Amino acid sequence: METKQYMHSYDMKYLQLLSQSFPNISEASTEIINLQAILHLPKGTEHFMADIHGEYEAFLHVLKNASGNIQRKVNEIFGNTMRESDKRELCTLIYYPDQKLELIKASERDINDWYHITIHQLVSICRLVSSKYTRSKVRKALPADFSYIIQELLHERTDDVDKAAYVNVIIDTIISTGRADDFIIAISNVIQRLAIDQLHILGDIYDRGPGAHIIMDNLSVYHSWDIQWGNHDILWMGALAGNKACICNVIRLSLRYANMTTLEDGYGINLLPLATFAMDTYQDDPCDEFIPKLYGTTKGMDDKSRRLAALMHKAITIIQFKEEAAIYNRHPEWNMSDRILLSKINYEKGTVTIDGKEYNLKSNHFPTIDPSCPYRLTEEEASLMEKICHSFQVSEKLHKHIRLMLQHGCMYSVYNNNLLFHASIPLDKNGTLKEVEIKPGYRFSGRDLFYNIGMMIRTAFQEDSIPDDKAYAIDYFLYLWCGPESPLFDKSKMATFERYFIEDKETHHEEKGNYFKFRDNEEVVDRIMDAFNIKGDNRHIINGHVPVHVRSGETPIKANGKLMVIDGGFAQAYHKETGIAGYTLIYHSRGFQLVQHEPFTSTTDAIQQCTDIKGTTQIVEMSSHRMLVADTDIGVELNKQIRDLEKLLYAYRHGLIKENIRNK
Repeated sequence: METKQYMHSYDMKYLQLLSQSFPNISEASTEIINLQAILHLPKGTEHFMADIHGEYEAFLHVLKNASGNIQRKVNEIFGNTMRESDKRELCTLIYYPDQKLELIKASERDINDWYHITIHQLVSICRLVSSKYTRSKVRKALPADFSYIIQELLHERTDDVDKAAYVNVIIDTIISTGRADDFIIAISNVIQRLAIDQLHILGDIYDRGPGAHIIMDNLSVYHSWDIQWGNHDILWMGALAGNKACICNVIRLSLRYANMTTLEDGYGINLLPLATFAMDTYQDDPCDEFIPKLYGTTKGMDDKSRRLAALMHKAITIIQFKEEAAIYNRHPEWNMSDRILLSKINYEKGTVTIDGKEYNLKSNHFPTIDPSCPYRLTEEEASLMEKICHSFQVSEKLHKHIRLMLQHGCMYSVYNNNLLFHASIPLDKNGTLKEVEIKPGYRFSGRDLFYNIGMMIRTAFQEDSIPDDKAYAIDYFLYLWCGPESPLFDKSKMATFERYFIEDKETHHEEKGNYFKFRDNEEVVDRIMDAFNIKGDNRHIINGHVPVHVRSGETPIKANGKLMVIDGGFAQAYHKETGIAGYTLIYHSRGFQLVQHEPFTSTTDAIQQCTDIKGTTQIVEMSSHRMLVADTDIGVELNKQIRDLEKLLYAYRHGLIKENIRNK
């Protein structure tokens, strides 16, 4: 017998450990039956989002409506039996039960009748979204207060005459005891919870929008999520690790987009010293090129606040150039001396020489720069940086959120034959994977590159790291942010200096790396997936980072459907450029659906007027059969567990391990 032959070489220590959880034939057999049954459930729904950039209201709405997945469930159940307006009301109630209930109670004449109808509707929806899961998994998702009641309602049907009265009495009693509101809130949250099995965020939670900290707070209690770090996330991670250039970049970007909320209100970063320094140092400077970009809620910013933001913006930008130069000079192996530009300025003429060509500067007011030593911080700048760095280091919430990033994140993930990462894979000019030196003597490509970068990032936060390794890792955050061969940037340069100080737009150009030139090439995409050991016919790359210019006719689906770019511009700053407000992706048991979103107005509008994010759903790929858990990564693991349990059964039946019959 094959099993018997294999058992002779099998590690009995592992079976002994397994027997502690399943101490006899009965319990081992029951678990095999349970696992076999799970394998035949439909695959759970995955939800992909990218490049959220602090737009917390839109993010939370898309999270609540599961990119239209809940609306599809409502349509599936009620179809033409319910008016469209009533279906919108029901969906809004599920998304925002607390707030919507207050509005409904103020306008509904017969609230008890409404409660009765609505609870029946919500139970029907909950029953549908829970059908993909075992009773055990559903039970774990239920709130303690209503767990028993919801279980009873989910597993009893009103079309069963004998049980109709039973179900109606339960609902009547919920209403008569004054628990209807609490029950509706609870079951709405359960529907949201069960509509999505796994949330994937493909990077860039931070910058531009006002609420990255709110997004992180919500993710901290979300049931199951992962993140592939983006360049903006890395910037904030570097800031917390103590990289001064990253700290300056974080503050500069916040000022550029008039978004100080995350820094000041979210993380308690004290920017008063910067404001004081900027007013003293740049009060005679118009700082026209540093006036913040205003979008959405920032459009109402008054002139005095804009003026102060511009002064602070220039002050931190000049310090940033100095701090960056210090790091570049420490690491000549990065070959980024072309970004050290303050020494290439002719301060008398007001010009700068780049690549042998002289350009006029838009502003030649640099009161803190000594032309003989342009990268030295003044005493005031050095003191300011000490205060700002201390403010980052003592922010408990920022520490908590970066820990979440580390716990749930990595440079890449492979999930159900899909390769997930934020931006790019470094490629050479022929489209083959390029070796990148991440530190002297250490060169990697593809999967090894991503893995080793991820390990280096973690080195920056480990107390037991070798000091030199930790110092290098902290510096390396800057390279990941703007280095030409960084898989999170992958451009020829970051033209920050040029955009601020040079009118000639030819200097602003940032040449994209080879990945962006080859990502519509099916052969190259296959080569990348082969390098990451991704098997199967239906395999894909899913990433974000670069907004899809729909207005210009660009499509997010590339390489004959093998690569999908789901950054359509969540941030308001991108809406005019892209023509849309982001892409999200749903991968359920029947295939992929890409959702193209129009701009979200506000949570208030969503609640009061039942407006939703208008989305156009595109079927990317449908499976020839309904995918089951057996077809997923979890299915592979469950099959391994079944095989191990079968070996344990063999060991029990042949006396290799003694059973322990538990007393019931």
